[in-house]
Amino acid sequence: MVTRKSRQEIEKMRRAGRIVAEVLALVESELKPGVSTAYLDQVAERFIRKAGAIPSFKGYHATMGRGGFPASLCISIDNEVVHGIPGDREVRAGQVVSVDAGAILEGWHGDAARTFIVGAVPQPVRDLVETTRLAMMAGIAAAVPGNRIGDIGAAVEDVAKPLGYGIVRQFVGHGIGTAMHEEPQVPNYRSGARGMELRPGICLAIEPMLTLGTADVRVAPDGWTVVTRDGSLAAHFEHSIAVTEDGPQILTTL
Repeated sequence: MVTRKSRQEIEKMRRAGRIVAEVLALVESELKPGVSTAYLDQVAERFIRKAGAIPSFKGYHATMGRGGFPASLCISIDNEVVHGIPGDREVRAGQVVSVDAGAILEGWHGDAARTFIVGAVPQPVRDLVETTRLAMMAGIAAAVPGNRIGDIGAAVEDVAKPLGYGIVRQFVGHGIGTAMHEEPQVPNYRSGARGMELRPGICLAIEPMLTLGTADVRVAPDGWTVVTRDGSLAAHFEHSIAVTEDGPQILTTL
């Protein structure tokens, strides 16, 4: 069921979202060749907890006998699309690094992601990253009262498809609130259905994932990391937003 949030609840989500935005800015300041993804994860977790929040991802999807996601950040490099697990590997110059962060503050979630470029990369890689960001912003701009969920996906597709990028279809955006993943799902493409009407108080995480190749992806043997089947590079951007009478408001911003 889709729940509409009050203004007071949206403000609580905004505070959680600001922590997420600060985490991503902190990661950007620490991201350089030679740094390990585990170090970035440790820095992020310390920051989140010092701010009085809880990392959304750590232990996510835990079930009996399984501990869930093992880290506070998802860090996905090059052909990894989403859900990469931080570890001992070091970031190298010429890589693209997608970082997804989430925080829970007083029971409310914030969720956002950015793709960073480390050092010099070819122009087509820069174009992929910038187009993914612009596709996200187009999706956000479509999140106005009276539009429908499908209009968000159409806006994302209209930015990405003419340029030939693969639009990942197996993973989509989502509602957000007191749970990280709520209804509705938010595709990044035309699904053939316009979906529910957007009304003030609906909060969404809009997150296009684009590739330099095909849209086909698979889950790696670790059970989490999603990679492109053809080995092509991928980019991922995400903001949590609220639909309001005055248009969409980004909640995961400084």
